[in-house]
Amino acid sequence: MSTGSKTVVVGLSGGVDSSVAAHLLLEQGYHVCGLFMKNWEEDDTNDYCAAGQDREDAEKVCDKLGIELHTVNFAYEYWERVFEQFLDEYKAGRTPNPDILCNREIKFKEFLNYAKRLGADYIATGHYARHVMTGNYHQLHRGTDISKDQSYFLYAIEPTALAQALFPLGEFRKVEVRQIAQKLGLSNYDKKDSTGICFIGERKFKEFLSQYLKPNPGDIVSVGGGKIGQHHGLMYYTLGQRQGLGIGGAGDAWYVCAKDMRNNVLYAAQGHDHPALFSQTIQVTDILLINPSDAQQITSCTAKTRYRQSDQPCKIEFRTNQTAQVIFDQPQRAVTPGQSIVFYEGNVCLGGGLIHSCR
Repeated sequence: MSTGSKTVVVGLSGGVDSSVAAHLLLEQGYHVCGLFMKNWEEDDTNDYCAAGQDREDAEKVCDKLGIELHTVNFAYEYWERVFEQFLDEYKAGRTPNPDILCNREIKFKEFLNYAKRLGADYIATGHYARHVMTGNYHQLHRGTDISKDQSYFLYAIEPTALAQALFPLGEFRKVEVRQIAQKLGLSNYDKKDSTGICFIGERKFKEFLSQYLKPNPGDIVSVGGGKIGQHHGLMYYTLGQRQGLGIGGAGDAWYVCAKDMRNNVLYAAQGHDHPALFSQTIQVTDILLINPSDAQQITSCTAKTRYRQSDQPCKIEFRTNQTAQVIFDQPQRAVTPGQSIVFYEGNVCLGGGLIHSCR
């Protein structure tokens, strides 16, 4: 495909990944410009919010590469479509993954629509994933660098958005990306990777969440039925959590194994491999498949219930187009309602859904 007349708008965050993505697209012959998105309204001098510095870094990259930089504020859209749902999930006792929703609603919807108004044929990001055409199908594949693969966070983007998305770093390893940036003389070549909540950054989580949701302390009860402590509010805890329970005593460590929202009780089990921490059958809602027609063919595949987990064999029994029961070959530890389960067939990301409940 000739790229000379094709325009790509790259989402530039100020980090090394998106910067090198822009460079690679220039090398491939695309007409490239950058777009810096500010999606959280807060004083840029705040210790946690580095939007001002990030934009400055993006400007330096564009100056170095000789491309134009646009800036847009999607703070309203982020609050309405991502952050409010984030709060609702915590209020309901679940543990959401805002990065996945942010990708779907902001990076591959609002950003895409804005880029089209700028005349873009494609958008591009610094994600470690691959967009592969197989026949007439657009497929999402894992990135070559498995340790950095981010397909898990991209399963929910619309198929039409995937068709217009480029992932220049899909075939690269992180160390290679930093080396390219250093050779180009980019000042952000050794910049620390962003972490924390999407577009909000690293926070003292308990303090941050309490600004928006009222804590409701209650009892911590062992799976055997005895009170063993007090929690600060169910929203602060996730299944499998060990730190912050404040349960002393002899023997193995204690882990969160369940939440009783109605009675405001947090249940804990002693020992990393306690049976109460394991589930084999999961009820999944809000299923989104990269190619919806796959629903009729997918029965056995592998899945991940969290980003860093290795692939686990499972069977899928679809109830409707958007709900299913997933049965793993082996029980899985600390499966967490509100998190996403993502399905794979080899290197192909098939899609995923939200974990509703498990047993």
